[in-house]
Amino acid sequence: MSTTLKINGSVKTINAADDTPMLWVLRDELKMTGTKFGCGMALCGACTIHVEGQPTRSCVTPLAAVAGKSVTTIEGASGAAVEAVKKAWIALDVVQCGYCQPGQIMAAAALLASNPNPSDDQVDAAMAGNLCRCGTYPRIRAAVRSASQALKA
Repeated sequence: MSTTLKINGSVKTINAADDTPMLWVLRDELKMTGTKFGCGMALCGACTIHVEGQPTRSCVTPLAAVAGKSVTTIEGASGAAVEAVKKAWIALDVVQCGYCQPGQIMAAAALLASNPNPSDDQVDAAMAGNLCRCGTYPRIRAAVRSASQALKA
């Protein structure tokens, strides 16, 4: 089977079964390893990508579901929200082991792209599905708030 989609701004033709999870299309077919496998059940958020700008769990999203759609991975994430998040992550030393961070950053960037001034409750709700084994939640929340402030400047 052949499916065409736009990944990080480039049109790609993928030769994989329609039910192949996007996580494996990205990692195995396209050799894009920034998106991580965590749980395989959409519970941890390590595999978060953007489909048409919306945070999406790639481990349970079949290739057929994104055919013809725009997909953004951590490798191709860009724009004001993404840049603000990345700078805040570095400035506040968010990362510990780093495994969950691509998914955390993708979730935070999607939130700030749609709502550049979220309340604490909105930050918590947007980030709730992204787990961090190291427990850097206070730094993650602070970085999202910092990125929000940077977007106002």
